[in-house]
Amino acid sequence: MAALLIAITVPTSVVAQSCLATVPSGNCSIPGQVVLTANGLVSLETSSAATTLRPPSAADYNAGFNSTVGPTLTIAANQTWTVYIRAAAPLWTATTTSGSLAARATKPAEDLAWSNASNGVFTSLSTTDVKVVSGPAGGENIATLYFRTVYNWRLDTPGNYSLSLMLTLTAP
Repeated sequence: MAALLIAITVPTSVVAQSCLATVPSGNCSIPGQVVLTANGLVSLETSSAATTLRPPSAADYNAGFNSTVGPTLTIAANQTWTVYIRAAAPLWTATTTSGSLAARATKPAEDLAWSNASNGVFTSLSTTDVKVVSGPAGGENIATLYFRTVYNWRLDTPGNYSLSLMLTLTAP
């Protein structure tokens, strides 16, 4: 599992005190306190660092897309939090696998859409952060990503394609 952990610390100071008592019958007491600074912590784990998208069939090309279940995100935080998603580049990386036809080097990131529900509204990726999910303080907040890949008979030639994504967890 991949994990991201952010900690915020605040320095504190301690002041010494003393007392004096006569032994064996004397008592000595010093009032005191314990000071704790709870750091702001957020953690993001993914069930997988990479998702293999389902290869398209003829029916997928005819429909214009197919869908794949993506990674599960586990968020733990002691404050409110938000997870964002974006494409790391505007175009997919394309590697030619057929000697006679080059893989599509101009396949846009927008050809991959995401949702946090399998039957939900899918949003095309861009290189700008978009909110995926947010929540209150607490551990074990779970969200699953679903991907929908767009296909076009005329444009999407045989090849191996990859697109790097960035998931960002923020807290105020």
